[in-house]
Amino acid sequence: MGLSVTISAADAADAEHILKLQYLCYQSEAELYGDWSIEPLTQSLDALRAELAEGYGLVARLGDEVVASVRARLDEDGTVRIAKLIVHPRMQRHGLGGRLLDGIERHFAETAGTAVRPAPSPKRFQLFTGHRSEGNLRLYRSKGYAQVATRELGPKLTLVTLEKAAA
Repeated sequence: MGLSVTISAADAADAEHILKLQYLCYQSEAELYGDWSIEPLTQSLDALRAELAEGYGLVARLGDEVVASVRARLDEDGTVRIAKLIVHPRMQRHGLGGRLLDGIERHFAETAGTAVRPAPSPKRFQLFTGHRSEGNLRLYRSKGYAQVATRELGPKLTLVTLEKAAA
C-alpha cells in the first residue's frame, strides 16, 4: 500500500525542510532565466521563519517528507499575496500545486474576521511568476487567475502578476 500526501499548516519546525525544498525547486527557474541569484535561492532560514510567522504557510507531506509548500499573507488592502508555491520535481504534475492553492485560498476565506485572523475578509488573491514559466502560468490560469500586470526586472526576466477576486 502506498503513502498518501497530506496537507497541513506549516510551522517553525518545517522551516528547514521548506528551505531545502525551495532551493531544489528553484534550480529550474534559475536555469530558465540564467540567474542563480534569485531570492528563493538566496533566502536565509531566518527570513523564511519570519515569513511563516508573519503570514501563513502550508506543507504537503508524503509520509514524513515535505514534498510541497506555499506561503501567503494578507495585506491591509485585502490582498492575499501568495508566494513560493513549490512542489518537489518528482511530485509535479499530480495536482499538488492546485491543492495547495485551493488550501491557501480556503484558509484565508474561512479565517477572516475570526479570532485566528481578525483582519477583514480578503478581496483578492495575487501571485506572480516569470514570463517563461509556462507550467506555473498554466496552473494559475486554470485556477482562475488572470494577468493584471508585468514588470521587467532585466533583459532576461519579466514578472507576470496574476490575481483573482476572492469569493
